[in-house]
Amino acid sequence: MRNKLVAMVVSAALAQTATMNAMAQDSAADALEQVVVTGTRVANRSVLDTAAPVDVVSSEVLQNLGVAELNQALSVALPSFNFPRPGLTDGTDTVRPATLRGLAPDQTLVLVNGKRRHSAALVNVNGSVGRGSAAVDLNALPNAAVGSIEVLRDGASAQYGSDAIAGVINLRLREERDGGEATISYGWRETAYDNLVGAAPAGATWSAPAVLRRSRSDGETVTISGWKGFSLGDSGFLTVSAELKDQQKTERGGYDMRQQYAKLASGAFDPRELTFNRFSQWYGEPEIEQATILVNSGIELASGAEVYAMASYQDRSALSAGFYRLSFDPSGRNITSIYPDGFLPLIAPDVTDYSLSAGTRWQAGEWAMDASLGYGNNEMMFTIKNTLNRSIGPTSKTQFDAGGFDYNQLVLNVSGVRGVEFANFASPLNIAVGIEARREGYSITAGEPDSIATAAR
Repeated sequence: MRNKLVAMVVSAALAQTATMNAMAQDSAADALEQVVVTGTRVANRSVLDTAAPVDVVSSEVLQNLGVAELNQALSVALPSFNFPRPGLTDGTDTVRPATLRGLAPDQTLVLVNGKRRHSAALVNVNGSVGRGSAAVDLNALPNAAVGSIEVLRDGASAQYGSDAIAGVINLRLREERDGGEATISYGWRETAYDNLVGAAPAGATWSAPAVLRRSRSDGETVTISGWKGFSLGDSGFLTVSAELKDQQKTERGGYDMRQQYAKLASGAFDPRELTFNRFSQWYGEPEIEQATILVNSGIELASGAEVYAMASYQDRSALSAGFYRLSFDPSGRNITSIYPDGFLPLIAPDVTDYSLSAGTRWQAGEWAMDASLGYGNNEMMFTIKNTLNRSIGPTSKTQFDAGGFDYNQLVLNVSGVRGVEFANFASPLNIAVGIEARREGYSITAGEPDSIATAAR
């Protein structure tokens, strides 16, 4: 197989202030390596001094990869992080799970600014990686909003809980008071591959070559993204990030050698067998249209306390396919009066994801305190197109509202950390305490009655 990706990217900086600030920070960092907070509560621990392996991926690395999806970018930048792209897997085509260290997707804890991120509503019950789990959809966050990503590639259940067996991913959002950036990217896929098609069925009046070469030019994707920083008072910031994405499908199906039509009364094959498009399956990337916005803010009060808040919203509409139903379907899934040539059922999920969190940090004597409240919701609703309900018969509709499901999470946490000096210790003893309360909700919405009817009406 030969696969080539062609892309064009255009970027424009809106101001030089953010760049100069970054240069000043780089100069200050000469004395101290990259500071991380994941995997330890010690605030000044550097990436080289952590007891567990911590990878830090900067926003510049993510941008230079030229990949529009956050999950896909991490799979390129990080070892042990895999983001498979299965096809023909129902809703998993739209919300794909990622894995860390080969463990289940729900065994990696995902944090945003150190706070737990809610999972997607889709429980992956399809025959793909992550079966039986519900993963956090990192693609619900725009690349432009990310300042850096910290990945703890080791079990951290003792500190973070049982859902951190594989590790922890902490997304640290941009905290810019000014400046900005806008990016437009366009790309498509050029692919050529061979099909091993074998021989025609016995008695057929046509034959097929043993190897069939196929070329495809598809998957056009346009992504528009950017961020802008605003100042709040003398010390506060408000950073707004947004992204628009329009992705066309890719199709990498093989040559379908099955008998498509019932034989004629004479026992001969139907002549339509010669003209039927045998690349009838749709195996590949789905069509996606999505819009995302994220706002991150923080301000220091006169008392010295810091107040912070974050909000995000995404609407994603997708279109993918199931398996082709033959005109002559042995299981009776087709009604020839509706689809004389068979049909390809289309799955059209609509995913809505939003979150809101706010909190404050303050100093209580020797204790550095942090309290926050966060809410997240993910909803996935299905429309099934170009299909039928064989139980209803020839009067069946060809499009159905198939219902859906949603998941929500409400988290309240309060934590404190302090260092205690001991004469015989080389460094202060770090003490951290905290409490967290979490409420999770899950609901299933029924589709229209005809979508599940088992008898003609």
